[in-house]
Amino acid sequence: MKKILFVSFVVFVVGQVLLTSCKDEEPEGPPIAGIFYSIADKQVAFTALTKRADTWNWDFGDGQTSTEMNPVHIYKEGGIYDVKLSATGNGKTVEAATVVSLALSKMQMLTGGLKSPNGKKWKISSAHSEKDCFALADDNFTNIQEIGTGMLGNVGLGLGEVYDDIFIFKHDGIYIHSPQHGGALAGLVYSILTQQTILKATPVSQSFGLCYTAWAPQAATFTLNEKKNLGITTVSPDGNTPTERLYKDVMTLEFSGNEFIGFMDFTRECIVQELTPAKMRLAMFVCTTQKAHYNKPSHVVILTFETVP
Repeated sequence: MKKILFVSFVVFVVGQVLLTSCKDEEPEGPPIAGIFYSIADKQVAFTALTKRADTWNWDFGDGQTSTEMNPVHIYKEGGIYDVKLSATGNGKTVEAATVVSLALSKMQMLTGGLKSPNGKKWKISSAHSEKDCFALADDNFTNIQEIGTGMLGNVGLGLGEVYDDIFIFKHDGIYIHSPQHGGALAGLVYSILTQQTILKATPVSQSFGLCYTAWAPQAATFTLNEKKNLGITTVSPDGNTPTERLYKDVMTLEFSGNEFIGFMDFTRECIVQELTPAKMRLAMFVCTTQKAHYNKPSHVVILTFETVP
């Protein structure tokens, strides 16, 4: 019996020593805090990635708060929200913050919304995408030449300047075109027939009917049409056969005055094939014939744009 009591006492003492040792290994100090979240439509599940914290205070950025460790919050409207977490432990408080973007409208994706009072900057992506190409201006935009990484620059057309030009969209409808080298990617036929100053045209760019043309930006506004039936008179590549086309239920960008995005030609309104918070892909019409139907597009150039930090 005494032996059993002695063994039990030893086990108890060892246990206490181990517990004390574990506690000694746990560092004292302020809590550590981080935020993880997952989104399903307008519902966001938040997780407090904290250590040495025993209370949590969330600010979801829409006027609502929570003291749960891992709350689930439903936003009434899509948008961009600044989320903050205050975690308290050991008598001290630390904060973590993140930005949540959910159920954004197309306009918010394009402009950054109210969170971006100076607007959102875009430029032509030198990486392009697998869908960037030169195509016929037919009903399906039939691909005739893919545009690979850097192709508009020195590895292809020799017009690397086009990758630097900036296009700014503001939530109030203001559009700012900022050419970085005094010009813009343009149609060669357009530039010749309208007597625009061509700053650069290489043999390869001319074979595609493209050049880099001088352009002084104008004060302008833009309109994002999320669904529109766009009527365009196109012409066959030989310039002889005009065709009335109706591109149904397409998203378009149009501008006041003579402004444009990415590519200057007789047709300034372009089709938005894809729009996300980080990228958009535009189809822009190109006129390549100097015959009777010189101002009607025969081709399109499809380019991907990316946001600028």
